[in-house]
Amino acid sequence: MPAARKTSMENKMAGTRIGWVGSGVMGKSMCANLMKAGHTAHVYNRTRSKTAELEAAGAVVCETPAEVARNSDVIFTIVGFPVDVEEVYFGKDGILDAAAAGSVVVDMTTSEPSLAKRIYDAASGKGIAALDAPVSGGDIGARDATLAIMVGGEKKDFEKILPLFKCMGKNIQLMGAPGAGQHTKMSNQILIAGTMIGTVESLLYASKAGLDLDEVIDVIGSGAAGSWSINNLGRRIAKNDFNPGFFIKHFVKDMGIALAEARAMNLALPGLAMVQQFYIAAQAQGLENLGTQGLYKVLATMNAL
Repeated sequence: MPAARKTSMENKMAGTRIGWVGSGVMGKSMCANLMKAGHTAHVYNRTRSKTAELEAAGAVVCETPAEVARNSDVIFTIVGFPVDVEEVYFGKDGILDAAAAGSVVVDMTTSEPSLAKRIYDAASGKGIAALDAPVSGGDIGARDATLAIMVGGEKKDFEKILPLFKCMGKNIQLMGAPGAGQHTKMSNQILIAGTMIGTVESLLYASKAGLDLDEVIDVIGSGAAGSWSINNLGRRIAKNDFNPGFFIKHFVKDMGIALAEARAMNLALPGLAMVQQFYIAAQAQGLENLGTQGLYKVLATMNAL
């Protein structure tokens, strides 16, 4: 993008009224970064207490997603499950019934590509632009505004919202038509599934061998085996920290979407299917609200039997 055009576009977005639905582990920080850039925000979360920090920073807390939409030029959503996306866009007091023509809706939930297309079609019929823009980078990336943002939709809409995306992330790409952002996120989650089980088994082996886990990560995390998972979530495992940067229950949902999409493409993903079963076992053990590094507890328990 030419520098002059970029400056003009960023100036045009200055003072944009932001709507934000979903102020959980990641959404709270993402909205806060937009507010730090000077944008006013109307926010909604099903559990109102989760909006407290944003309200203290100056956000206006709304009673419904529709109220958010009526007071916003660009409405971002990042909720838990596809059924939640469906509710905030199409349900009673939903976004699409209240958003004005000319506004933009951006769903940053990891959700179903087909649902992203439905939102796009419904929004287009009302003169509203729509992008699907799931993210990767966890709570750290959300806090530090270094997220990877994978976007599906029309190029003109992507370019319009790009200055806002830059308040939240570093690696921002338009991946294709509506739904393409979600397909890209599925590719991301498939890779994460494989690296997570490798991370956990590696550290279980090191622990059993009597090694210091941080020292192991210092070495292998800087070599060919290095990954975001070992260098970030591995450190949390070493500290016995299983708090969520990304919930197990949401990762199980993501793997289910990826497997369903793979079946529709007549594609076999046996590695993903195996890892999903381990995470389902984590849910069965009551660990669904731990971070994805909680897989370590599942395999540790299995090896203790």
